[in-house]
Amino acid sequence: MRRDLLDFDMLMRHARDPEDVLAQTFARVIVAAARGTLAAPGIGMGLDRKRFGALVACYFPGAEMQLFGARCDPAAPCADCTPVPLNEFEDLLDLLLEHRSDVSEQTEWLAYAVASGCMGGDHLYQDMGMPDRQALSALLERYFTALYLKNVGNMKWKKFFYKQLCDRAEIKMCPAPSCQVCNDYHNCFGSEEDELTLAMEEKAAR
Repeated sequence: MRRDLLDFDMLMRHARDPEDVLAQTFARVIVAAARGTLAAPGIGMGLDRKRFGALVACYFPGAEMQLFGARCDPAAPCADCTPVPLNEFEDLLDLLLEHRSDVSEQTEWLAYAVASGCMGGDHLYQDMGMPDRQALSALLERYFTALYLKNVGNMKWKKFFYKQLCDRAEIKMCPAPSCQVCNDYHNCFGSEEDELTLAMEEKAAR
């Protein structure tokens, strides 16, 4: 199947539970990756073929042909399902896995989905295809509670994750003594929805 024909509605027609938030999240990230809006790591979200196949079987039974073509053998190689050797992706994944609220396979898959979303160029909730920041925050609060609680200033999620990585590496991101007095404060803490609306208005005015 051509990847540009892969869409959210098609995947959700195969969903075991179309109301399941995780099913919706996985479908959106898979579609975003298939359409090339994420720099990495392919529709498998960095999972190897066997684990991605398990995710598809769990959430979208019957969608294997659309996702893998004729190669439905779980042991078959799949270039789009190979873990990516990107240090950035792996560091984000490690951060998420260390803070997951449980050790279930589903939460591990979600960590891969969130890390994949971080490979896009827009706000994280946009890159993951989610309706708004609140939906993403609710997901992080439920499945990565300890990490969610660390974001006491309500920093934009992608910037917050990278700040956590910089703090770990003892890299100072900003020369200002605190975020509150930084000239770039609104770039990190401003409303993502307002920023998106402004961008759309500016585009329409051209």
